[in-house]
Amino acid sequence: MDYNTFLDTITRRASVPPEKAEPLTRATLETLAERLTRGEAEDLASELPKPLKEPLVSPTPEAESFGLDEFINRVSQRAGVSPDEAREGVRAELSTLRDAVSDGEFRHVMSQLPRDFEALVGPPG
Repeated sequence: MDYNTFLDTITRRASVPPEKAEPLTRATLETLAERLTRGEAEDLASELPKPLKEPLVSPTPEAESFGLDEFINRVSQRAGVSPDEAREGVRAELSTLRDAVSDGEFRHVMSQLPRDFEALVGPPG
């Protein structure tokens, strides 16, 4: 999946204006990089288009431990959107990632996240 298709998919799935898709995408990937181990963030980045790789550079080797609500708060603040828009953005982002990367990679990402993320996006197919 190329970068523009990725953003178009986020716009459609999150029901946000196109100008919010890029900040939501970036904020979600940056927050995901904090939540995943560095190795997993690098593995995920390796399967994505170049503009989506940079936000996945993990600031630390260890994953931070926080739940879905804190994840959504961080995305909301980073993207400058409401928590409801951030929740929809995260849901759209994860479902788009599921389509954009291999099944195995998506399962690895989801295995590092609390169960409420699976409830948001649905179980890996």
